[in-house]
Amino acid sequence: MTDAVAPSGNQKRKMKSAARLYAVQALFQMETSGQATRAVIAEFLDHRFGAVYEGAEMIDGDVDLFRELVEEAVNNQARIDQMTDRALVAKWPISRIDPTLRGLFRAAGAELVSLDTPPRVVIKEYVDLTAAFFPEGREPSFVNAVLDHMAREARPEAF
Repeated sequence: MTDAVAPSGNQKRKMKSAARLYAVQALFQMETSGQATRAVIAEFLDHRFGAVYEGAEMIDGDVDLFRELVEEAVNNQARIDQMTDRALVAKWPISRIDPTLRGLFRAAGAELVSLDTPPRVVIKEYVDLTAAFFPEGREPSFVNAVLDHMAREARPEAF
């Protein structure tokens, strides 16, 4: 009988980052396929966390954080979308934004309005994710500006 080894601090950070990535992907999938929250969460937990694709193993994500991000993004979508709209240029409402970015703004917005993560951590994590999704574009700078505006609205005391 073996005892499970608790993840190190660095491994916990990686698991949280992975949970954020999976949450963005799940929110994108929900929007494009019309799947329900429970179904998408179950699919990700059963088939994506720790899965092996082309010989590369996907990191296990922080299950609790993943579930919270997806559920809070869905439960607070109207509020988060309104915050996002206020942060965007008037001619570019959230409905005109790339669906991957919508998922990203919703996951980040959920973290800003519902969790205790410091806003600067939220901004950095989601800007890093944006760079992974859009490695050649200007999207990371755009996301940084939008999330900064959203964070100042959601948690002004942190600035």
